[in-house]
Amino acid sequence: MDAESFVARASEGERMETGWGELNWKVADNVMAGAEMTLGTCYIKPGERNQLHSHPNCEEFLHVLSGVCEHRLDNVTVTLKAGDTIRIPRNIKHWARAIGAEPLLALIMFSSGKRQAVNHEGDGGGVA
Repeated sequence: MDAESFVARASEGERMETGWGELNWKVADNVMAGAEMTLGTCYIKPGERNQLHSHPNCEEFLHVLSGVCEHRLDNVTVTLKAGDTIRIPRNIKHWARAIGAEPLLALIMFSSGKRQAVNHEGDGGGVA
């Protein structure tokens, strides 16, 4: 067993820049072979949001590290601030928008190492 294959270093991960911010996948089956969940960070620029999307094969937890966001779940919108966590069940359409002058930085976790995302707006740009 190689202990390093179980460690995600700060300088590693799969970064995905988008028009609204950045995703950084630290743990997933394609990043860390055999991982049974996905873990990463989501950075959203002030006033921006990711596309309306859903996850058909897993649930998601979003934990706000800094900033404030509106998070839409189907037709309901909630406001989250640093320290708040939201659970998004599989197949629920959702997006997050950074509100205020500060960007949103959130830890995002999924119950599958092979997270799937369906974009319901169809314009690309990356979804969490």
